[in-house]
Amino acid sequence: MPKGPKGEKRPADVIGAAVKVAKIATGEIEDSVDENGKNKAAVALGKKGGQARAKSLSKKKRAEIAKKAAAKRWGKSCS
Repeated sequence: MPKGPKGEKRPADVIGAAVKVAKIATGEIEDSVDENGKNKAAVALGKKGGQARAKSLSKKKRAEIAKKAAAKRWGKSCS
């Protein structure tokens, strides 16, 4: 199944795409993609997981992870 410009799944054929758009427009089905092109359920789960991980890590460990990420991002060696 092809993906739209923001990664959403859409029907491959023109008629199927037109039927899906018409159903979304009339409210028969709900489009599960928000204005950023992301699936609402996946965004909610992602936020939940990130918060849980942040709570479980100590401040020192979070700082180490941040330093390592910055080093990777900017191409510097970790110390």
